[in-house]
Amino acid sequence: MTSCRACADATLPLLAEALAADDLDRALTLGLLAYESEENAAICAECRARVSIVNAARDERLRALAARERYRAREVRLAARAEARSRKRSASTTLPSAAAPSLPPAAAAALARAKARVAAKPQPE
Repeated sequence: MTSCRACADATLPLLAEALAADDLDRALTLGLLAYESEENAAICAECRARVSIVNAARDERLRALAARERYRAREVRLAARAEARSRKRSASTTLPSAAAPSLPPAAAAALARAKARVAAKPQPE
């Protein structure tokens, strides 16, 4: 193995080994998401392959985390819309009792006279 900048990085082989073993938890613990590297011609072929694998895995994980955040934000927006819709429906379906339409004065007087007549009649037993 030739000496290059990436060969001096102790984290790179550990990350590549964890990813090769499909141990994503270990790779995340080792700092996969924070790993920064430069793919350039100044590194050896073996390290270039490792850097490529680590960068691809990091980018894939970052995309997955971003998608999860978008999903959570969408769920919050939908819940807020449903709550607003629910409040709007409940406010429009309940009418206060004071807003109930009352009878015109003449009709109210006629109803009162009819109730008085019914109350004055003797009840058949």
